[in-house]
Amino acid sequence: MNKGNIIVLNGVSSSGKSTLSKELLKSLKDYFHLSIDNYDTLIEMMEERNVENGRLIPVPTEFFFHDHLRMFSNYGINLIVDQILHNRETTNDFLEKLHDYPILFVGVHCSEEELERRERKRGDRPVGQGKSQLAFVHQQNELYDVEVNTEKESIEDCVKKILLSLETIENCLGLKRTYAKWKSEN
Repeated sequence: MNKGNIIVLNGVSSSGKSTLSKELLKSLKDYFHLSIDNYDTLIEMMEERNVENGRLIPVPTEFFFHDHLRMFSNYGINLIVDQILHNRETTNDFLEKLHDYPILFVGVHCSEEELERRERKRGDRPVGQGKSQLAFVHQQNELYDVEVNTEKESIEDCVKKILLSLETIENCLGLKRTYAKWKSEN
């Protein structure tokens, strides 16, 4: 069985990953969307039900998320994934577990000012969260297969760029190259 393709949208909170995912799903009927935000919510609900036992999950929830991405791909399931590679531990786990999978690695960008504007408008996260994540996200010399800017480009144009790159996913080596570089530097 062939592994399922994985489109990884890496960007800070409020950069436009979820909006892109929803639009990509309209064109990619055989893909499913998984978000680290939704996964974190699930884990938090599990732990809240067992509050008297303390923290049940002994590692960052992203570790389980990455395992599930591999599991789905191993069964031939195609995914669109919102991910925030926000620290060394999460990035290392992601790269170690997924560098050999068919991944289109997408960098999702917008300005700090636009991040704050979106955060204020949404009202469901602290203003400045995206800006604070920029201290790590996109600062590890990631080698993306395609990069989009959801502030400067229309969502439709961003989707077109991603879909065009997906046509040649077998040639997409951004994650493999990022992994090799990461290993040599760490």
